[in-house]
Amino acid sequence: MSSFKLSIISGCIFLSCCDVQAQNPLIRDQFTADPTARVFGDRIYVFPSHDILAREGKGRPGWFCMEDYHVFSSDNLTEWTDHGMIVTQNEVPWVRPNSYSMWAPDCIYRNGKYYFYFPTSAADTVAYGRGFNIGVAVASHPEGPYTAQPSPIKGVKGIDPNVFIDKDGQAYLYWSQGDIFGAKLKDNMLELDGEVKTLGELPTKGLKEGPFLFERNGIYYMTYPHVENKIERLEYAIGNNPLGPFKFSGVIMDESPTGCWTNHHSILPFKEQWYLFYHHNDYSPSFDKARSIRADSLSFNDDGTIRKVIPTLRGIGITQANSQIQIDRYSEKSAEGATIAFLDTANKFAGWMAILDQPNAWFKYNTVQFTKPVKKLIIKAKAATAGTIVIRSGSSNGPVIAEINIPAGNEWKEISKNISRPPSGIQHLVMQLKGSGKVDTDWIKFE
Repeated sequence: MSSFKLSIISGCIFLSCCDVQAQNPLIRDQFTADPTARVFGDRIYVFPSHDILAREGKGRPGWFCMEDYHVFSSDNLTEWTDHGMIVTQNEVPWVRPNSYSMWAPDCIYRNGKYYFYFPTSAADTVAYGRGFNIGVAVASHPEGPYTAQPSPIKGVKGIDPNVFIDKDGQAYLYWSQGDIFGAKLKDNMLELDGEVKTLGELPTKGLKEGPFLFERNGIYYMTYPHVENKIERLEYAIGNNPLGPFKFSGVIMDESPTGCWTNHHSILPFKEQWYLFYHHNDYSPSFDKARSIRADSLSFNDDGTIRKVIPTLRGIGITQANSQIQIDRYSEKSAEGATIAFLDTANKFAGWMAILDQPNAWFKYNTVQFTKPVKKLIIKAKAATAGTIVIRSGSSNGPVIAEINIPAGNEWKEISKNISRPPSGIQHLVMQLKGSGKVDTDWIKFE
């Protein structure tokens, strides 16, 4: 169960969730997409778009529908605070009312201010043209409140804004509209400073969008989603200048194995580890316009090329042993007898359960921190036929931490078992079915 807080922004009150326990997806109480992650101080902030389900009179049914933006933050990559809504469509002076087109954003810090960039459609098509424009909202704190500028950035038409500040202090804006474009920004971060350049060295076949540029060891990485075949994969090109030329260098993440049409990402280091933030349609497997943000670790080869990231359910961060450990967000599992399913198909945000139904079938969950001695294991489970769950350390043949009997029944029960030899430090846990039976598990935790 998450705790809640009230946020007051622009005179409105919003109920926002704080300290959400998360693996993948990171945010587990609403749809989120297009995550731009930034490090401000000792916290990582994620600025995603906010998918909602369109209906007649509210967006275009069957299509992307977004009306506002939230910002989330964490200092440990596990507990995420929702700071509430920071920008909404009908409070931006130039935006077409009820356009539901608040697509992928970005945010950057400069000179004591936070500049939030977002694309949407304008009400005045004579002044700003048809299609998407890119606006800016400014705040003194990353969580807001943000004040939207009265007009969009002049000379920019498109979506997916991305801002990069080079080591010499020069800021650049990137965006997409068929191609990917880039231009310098003035010091005020609100106006272009010079000509717009088409970054034409990138692949010409298929849709390209969602640019995200970063620099590492003197190499500039232009990363972007690209439809090489039917759906998007994440690719990158490298160069020695923020505006290129760039040379295509490889694939960061392959196409979604379940067919989610879009992907959108950001890449950054946090506490000496690089991460890829991206999205998938975990909570909406039959409708890929309702997405959820994820993150996985990313690494580089010695020559600076990026190693391909394989998406995981376990995701990132260290899980505390005294929190609810969601075994369904596993690191590995046995080939047979271990599956996951939604707890409630009518309310998918309730999450998943881990199902074991063959002898010795198992799930492995990595990186659990035992900071103090524990005395018992608690499991929330139910069993269609009675079964015995064994919790091990390390592997399916590792030392036994606890063995607990789950009686037959259709109701969820919290069952505890004392532990004689408590683990310590960081452990990889394995949950295994001993003998026959069928056991569904919501979570485990230690006290």
